[in-house]
Amino acid sequence: MSAQTDPADLPGVTKEQEPSPAAARVPGPRGGPGGTGGARSARGSSEGRTLNVFSHGVLVIWGLLVTMPLLWAVVSSFKDDTEIFGSPWGLPSVLHFDNWSRAWDKANMGQYFLNSVIVVGGSLIGTMLLGAMAAYVLARFDFPGNRFLYFLFVGGMGFPVILALVPLFFVMKNMALLDTYHGLILVYIAYSLPFTVFFLSGFFKTLPTSVAEAALIDGASHTRTFFQVMLPMAKPGLISVGIFNFLGQWNQYLLPTVLNVGDPDKKMLTQGLVALAVSQGYKGDWSGLFAGLTIAMLPVLAAYIIFQRQVVAGLTAGALK
Repeated sequence: MSAQTDPADLPGVTKEQEPSPAAARVPGPRGGPGGTGGARSARGSSEGRTLNVFSHGVLVIWGLLVTMPLLWAVVSSFKDDTEIFGSPWGLPSVLHFDNWSRAWDKANMGQYFLNSVIVVGGSLIGTMLLGAMAAYVLARFDFPGNRFLYFLFVGGMGFPVILALVPLFFVMKNMALLDTYHGLILVYIAYSLPFTVFFLSGFFKTLPTSVAEAALIDGASHTRTFFQVMLPMAKPGLISVGIFNFLGQWNQYLLPTVLNVGDPDKKMLTQGLVALAVSQGYKGDWSGLFAGLTIAMLPVLAAYIIFQRQVVAGLTAGALK
């Protein structure tokens, strides 16, 4: 038997079945020498890298635009007025902590800060409790008027609060709730409830019903099931909407300006910051103004830095489920 056997000599193979040399060299539609699959893959990989670099560049620019003014305000709060105007982008030669004490004591920012903590703390607790209870009922129970109540809350999100200021002022005045902590707390709760119910009702719908049914079979009441079973499962959503409510209520300026008109000691931090900007602007005390601005924004930055992972988890939990 020879070293090389002609295919035609094999049994069952004819000349017509013998593969031609040209056909053996023709590549398939994907891959192989001269194919288009490799070129398409390389082109797609190059476009992906270009898009990735572009998107990261946009994010870096956006991050600088957001963080640079904040950092500049914090650095300026430790300078004196001469350094603020002489070297606005430089670091302070000496840290002037007296700017903070002057803004805290003489500008009454400490009292305004305490007022905001009391009002926002009380309203945040009330908003989360009432909003979670209403959202749970609307999401998990069917009863006449369910959809009407739900869309009533949703419609409240689109109602401009500025249209309710005049009637709200007279209602609060007739109920003797002007210039009071509890009056402003009730208004903040009513202001934040529509978004809270809308957000949490969608979140409660994503939670498994089997857990609640098992708790009810074991003898738990609806109240116990809600507080001990469903509410802990909704923790990511509660943290997310809680952060949003905290930011909105802490930065609220229009409502306290209208409802706190008599007692200057009951003003919120935003009102105090505006008053500080006016007074310090006339006095030329720009370092004290920057110190007051930093005092006002530190709680917001701290809340976001501490709970940023929980916020992202809460926003994506419904999609992941």
